[in-house]
Amino acid sequence: MAVTPPTRRRFLLQAGACAAAAALPLAARARADAPRALQFLHLHTGERLSVEYFDAGRYLPDALEAVNRLLRDFRTDDVHPIDPELLDVLHRVATLTGTQRPFEIISGYRSPRTNAALRERSDGVATRSLHMDGRAIDVRLGDVALPQLRAAALALRAGGVGYYPASNFVHLDTGRVRFW
Repeated sequence: MAVTPPTRRRFLLQAGACAAAAALPLAARARADAPRALQFLHLHTGERLSVEYFDAGRYLPDALEAVNRLLRDFRTDDVHPIDPELLDVLHRVATLTGTQRPFEIISGYRSPRTNAALRERSDGVATRSLHMDGRAIDVRLGDVALPQLRAAALALRAGGVGYYPASNFVHLDTGRVRFW
């Protein structure tokens, strides 16, 4: 088996992931049934939401409905259930980064119609995007550098992590662990 020599980029990526992972044991010590809350700012609609979505070992239905509404396809107004595990990924990223700002939402749920339209305009949109299942989100944080946000997400190994520095966002999903 051929061994690929490390590149500077891969080294920096792994170093960032290791630094973020160093904070993981502290975050992991939180009680499993402890309350979890998130803050959002939807950049396309201007809507804000601060919500406790989990408490006493259960997801809170009214809070999940509010999240579903906020993360709707803003182009068509279609609402779809958002995977609660995706919210947990965001919560863990917020804990790792220490952010004090809301997640700035670029894209949450996408209807099949919206996904097809975006796909016609860009090579970077998957035919079977997890956005269409409520399992993906594109975000940034106002007080966390994009590389740091990416490193924290990679350290979690909780799903897919896409890095789009030219567009200033990170894609997070609850699919298989992978990165691009």
